[in-house]
Amino acid sequence: MSRPVDDVRRAVRVLLDEAGSPTRVAVAVSGGADSLALAAATAQLADRRGLTPRGLIVDHGLQHGSADVAEHAAKQLLGLGFDDVRVLAVDVTGPGGPEAAARRARYAALSAAAEGMPVLLGHTRDDQAETVLLGLGRGSGPRSIAGMRPLDPPWGRPLLDLPRATTAAACAELGLQPWQDPHNSDPAFARARLRHEVMPLLEEVLQGGVAGALARTAVQLREDAEALDLLAARVLARVLRDGGIEAAALSAEPAALRRRVLRRWLLDAGVRELTDAQLRSVDALVGDWRGQGGVWLTGGLVVSRAHGRLSVSG
Repeated sequence: MSRPVDDVRRAVRVLLDEAGSPTRVAVAVSGGADSLALAAATAQLADRRGLTPRGLIVDHGLQHGSADVAEHAAKQLLGLGFDDVRVLAVDVTGPGGPEAAARRARYAALSAAAEGMPVLLGHTRDDQAETVLLGLGRGSGPRSIAGMRPLDPPWGRPLLDLPRATTAAACAELGLQPWQDPHNSDPAFARARLRHEVMPLLEEVLQGGVAGALARTAVQLREDAEALDLLAARVLARVLRDGGIEAAALSAEPAALRRRVLRRWLLDAGVRELTDAQLRSVDALVGDWRGQGGVWLTGGLVVSRAHGRLSVSG
């Protein structure tokens, strides 16, 4: 049986190979077991791969003493051999609740501080399972249920095939003391309740293996989604005329493929925050055309059909 440290290091090595063996990489570190184990493995690989790692620590400022936690994490990274460690203070504001706002602020800060290099994140198989369950519960569709990609530039998630227990064991093996984020056990947060209440119950009812099964489901859906996206790109190239969509040419395609084509077209046209209801209304201009009016989208844009052609206007 391999040691947890070896498992984490192997996972990082595999992802770096898939990413084209970069010479510079950023590692996002919260101070928790997952990110600490990831940082330690990256530091161990640095010399033999000619890799220069940068440690990035986001201070969300949501808890008393968060600056002290960030400073402690920075000292741990320096002890692991990181020469470049940066603490990023962010302002958590905006719609969607504190979890969503914190996530937006964190990813924006990490992206800016990475300056174009890949950013390694410490998400594990358990995080993937929780993401799939949240997507199912919210009816977010196959893209959400497909979970997180291991490599989604600039983001890299080497640990998606490893359970959370492996990162905790790796930290214990290395003598590292992870920070226990109180938000991870606060029932006010949906993901925390999912982790401590729902997942244990599912494991009990289904007699184990639930996290792994959900992670496998994500992989299967992601593979299907990638195949459909490829087909949608081919259809879009065929039905696109002068920036608009030829409705008759698109109407012959299955509804699920039509909506992928329309989604790609709308995103390319600058539409943001596209909901499922909006997408289905736009699809009705193709698959259920009855002379209806245009569909208003976020940002004051409208999709309308005239002379057999869909167009976006502001």
